[in-house]
Amino acid sequence: MIKINGKIIKTAHGSIKTPVFLPDATRGYIKALSNEDLKIVGVKSMVVNTYHLYLQPGIKVIKKATHLRNASARQGGIHKFMNWDGPLVSDSGGYQVFSLIYKNSKMGKIFDDKVIFKSPLDGSKHEFTPEKSIQIQFDLGVDMMVCLDDCPPNNSDERLLKLSVDRTIDWAKRCRREWEKQIKKRRLKGSNKPKLIAVIQGGINFDLRKYCSEKLIKIGFEGYGFGGRHVDSEGKLLADMLQLTADLIPDDAIRFALGIGTPEDIAICARMGWDMFDCVIPTREGRHGRLYTSPPTPLLIRRGELKGRGVYKTYNISNSKFKNDFSAINKDSKIPELRDYSKAYLHHLFKMNESLGLRLASMNNLELYNDLMKLLKK
Repeated sequence: MIKINGKIIKTAHGSIKTPVFLPDATRGYIKALSNEDLKIVGVKSMVVNTYHLYLQPGIKVIKKATHLRNASARQGGIHKFMNWDGPLVSDSGGYQVFSLIYKNSKMGKIFDDKVIFKSPLDGSKHEFTPEKSIQIQFDLGVDMMVCLDDCPPNNSDERLLKLSVDRTIDWAKRCRREWEKQIKKRRLKGSNKPKLIAVIQGGINFDLRKYCSEKLIKIGFEGYGFGGRHVDSEGKLLADMLQLTADLIPDDAIRFALGIGTPEDIAICARMGWDMFDCVIPTREGRHGRLYTSPPTPLLIRRGELKGRGVYKTYNISNSKFKNDFSAINKDSKIPELRDYSKAYLHHLFKMNESLGLRLASMNNLELYNDLMKLLKK
């Protein structure tokens, strides 16, 4: 049964209509693209990362940011730093910190009350607690923020998964208390209050996912995210786990499918009822010369025929066959440059490592993702 029930999420920087794909502006930018490029494509909201912005340029710098065109505007925050006026969501950085430690134990240590880690930039030592993560996200001034959670590999043994779930629940309680404290301290009301999203952990254990979701829902949050990897070791979507988790989340809450993904996976998960998606795939693959084309038709989405070429096609512009292909990059694009420049020219740009090629390919892929979300909304 199709469960695409669009929501309108009101924030201080505008409303977000779901289902929605949020490009990852991890470090406060999307490589090779300006804000004007993003607006031309149709991007209205993005995701930034607490961990990366905390390390570079640092929260102190972001808090000093000013509005260049309005000197009287209130100082500070990631919106002013990026000169972005649309909604922004911040990931807690938990996935990055825990991935760092689980891959190399020398990079940090996990405790029941906090996590200590070394910066991969300069080796300096840092500490994250649930409270500190929330404080940083308030200093960023985002519209939606995510609780710090314990994110072990999906294939961890049951003991470690249970420990992770218990810690995630405990930290969610602490995040909620700190969120309430910051709301009161900063005197935020109505849509100016950022929405808080908790993360459901449990790996590939159905019972642990159910237990985690029940405990988090009892605490009460505006939204709930799917924690951990959403694919198995072979890259196959964990569809059953995602469906179970979506069904556990209240219908009026935001369902955030963190880290998803490909157009096919987004279309499948939107049918399950997931509202928000974020991933680096469209822009990262664009910068590597892989271009997406041909989004699915509304009929394919309604029927659920979302496999392979039914969802999208791709081609690698670096392939020699495009050297003499003078057809448009995308003849159906709403972006003049993608209609006016040829595949042969884009092939040449990539061969010469010209940044314009990265920009055009990234815009092409984001436009396809944006078109896909419009179809899903219908």
